[in-house]
Amino acid sequence: MNRLSAVKCLVIIAEFVLQQRLLEDLSEAGARGWTLTAAQGQGPRGRRISEIEGGNVRIEVLGSSEVIDRIWVILEERYFPNYAVAAWSHDVNVARRDRYVDDSNSEA
Repeated sequence: MNRLSAVKCLVIIAEFVLQQRLLEDLSEAGARGWTLTAAQGQGPRGRRISEIEGGNVRIEVLGSSEVIDRIWVILEERYFPNYAVAAWSHDVNVARRDRYVDDSNSEA
């Protein structure tokens, strides 16, 4: 029987042109995977010119607190100061924790 386990979910909304760079950074930080979808919306600055260049992407990552914290540091250092990137995290419960968290490295 699978039991639910707590992990973190990080959601990132970014300009499409940042997609590949963000995915490489997620791998670098230890993310085991992600979900990527097209996104539309409007923020405090209104619509951006980048919508002409492909709009926005929404990237969702499930992982341990340590991995999500590493990603957050990357966002703060490399993206937030220079790009229209929004992000938030929250706790979620998942089945099959091993798909999202590598507990063999004592990462919880």
